[in-house]
Amino acid sequence: MQELHDAPLAPLTTFRLGGPATRLVTATTDDEVIAVVREADSAGTPLLVIGGGSNLVIGDKGFDGTALVVATKGLTLDGTRLELAAGEVWTDAVARTVEAGLAGVECLAGIPGSAGATPIQNVGAYGQEVSSTVTEVVAYDRRAHETVTLTNEECAFSYRHSRFKADPERYVVLRVRFALEDADGLSGPVRYAETARVLGVAPGERVPLPTARATVLKLRAGKGMVLDPEDHDTWSAGSFFTNPILTDEEFVTFRTRARQHLGAGTEPPAYPVGEGRTKTSAAWLIDKAGFTKGYGTGPARISTKHTLALTNRGEATTEDLLALAREVVAGVREAFGITLVNEPVTIGVGL
Repeated sequence: MQELHDAPLAPLTTFRLGGPATRLVTATTDDEVIAVVREADSAGTPLLVIGGGSNLVIGDKGFDGTALVVATKGLTLDGTRLELAAGEVWTDAVARTVEAGLAGVECLAGIPGSAGATPIQNVGAYGQEVSSTVTEVVAYDRRAHETVTLTNEECAFSYRHSRFKADPERYVVLRVRFALEDADGLSGPVRYAETARVLGVAPGERVPLPTARATVLKLRAGKGMVLDPEDHDTWSAGSFFTNPILTDEEFVTFRTRARQHLGAGTEPPAYPVGEGRTKTSAAWLIDKAGFTKGYGTGPARISTKHTLALTNRGEATTEDLLALAREVVAGVREAFGITLVNEPVTIGVGL
């Protein structure tokens, strides 16, 4: 277990932003993780848990407390059952499942971060979410002071949300267990329209697993969503805003606003999600509100590849990033009456 003081946190995040931590501890076993958490809780010391740092916006003043980097390792495949230590690199784990001929997470290739973060955010992309394959999450319960195992149902998954995100001070994820599918080397049913179009198949069809993974990686790279230290479009947290989910009444009001703003024939993106609710596209809202690819003149700008990503062009501060985010939020609200919600977790700052 490594311990540093007044340690920079920016290098531990994909934004490369944020000030130092008073204390930075790197834990490589579950027991070490639990020991650091217990020590911080007993002393009343603020605790920041860091995995891959791909979903963090840390303030320029840093973090006055203990920052814990979860660097645990362990990948076990038993038939179609997969168990990952929280510190495993997610993209590497997806590659291993594809090599093993198991379907279920192949369309989540290229998503930066650690395995332990995936159930917290209910990570999803290109028609798949981890909630479809997670069977159990092993976590340390800071309230009960014990290690617990939560079933899929107990995780309370929803769109980019979970029990862990709803109560962020309670659980520290240690291990994640998945049930994958052996479909004779084929992917799960292709559900995302863009992926199906590029693959040349109808939605619901299956393709060879390596083909599905390679296609998703290509699509993500084209949007600056695969980490590349030389490409400032990837100095981001990926999608900065979640796609809004509206009630039927809210969607009717939104469509009216959209037609007033863009013309009578405008049909905004609409994806029914059940229970009288419709999801629309945050990227569409941002673009149509006037924040196009590459928008901005300062060190924090919208990605040149995707309007949903806010990026650090190399010299930005967290305040530069937040100023841009606030401008986007205000512009979308003024144009369409919808308030965008940030997807990354903010530490010591807020929109």
